[in-house]
Amino acid sequence: MARAFVTLPPGATDSFEVFINGVPQQRDRDYQVDGRQLVFERELAQERKLGFVRWLSMFLGIAGSYSKNDTVDVTFQFEGRRVVSSGLPIVPEEQR
Repeated sequence: MARAFVTLPPGATDSFEVFINGVPQQRDRDYQVDGRQLVFERELAQERKLGFVRWLSMFLGIAGSYSKNDTVDVTFQFEGRRVVSSGLPIVPEEQR
């Protein structure tokens, strides 16, 4: 089974919420916490940087971008304010 890892942002304590593509995730059901890492027991992926040819073909309307692009967001309280860290980097298990 593929796993994915996301590092918690600085300032995030035990009280935080996790969203994938805007959908709330539940601790111990959708992810585990290992130190400062969120561990997802499923594959998550972020879109790679587009090369010039791919970008040009999209610009000209010849092709679109159809790759998987998951977004992980974490909300938490920091110094009395609600903070949202959006688009956190996803590290697939094979790149750890």
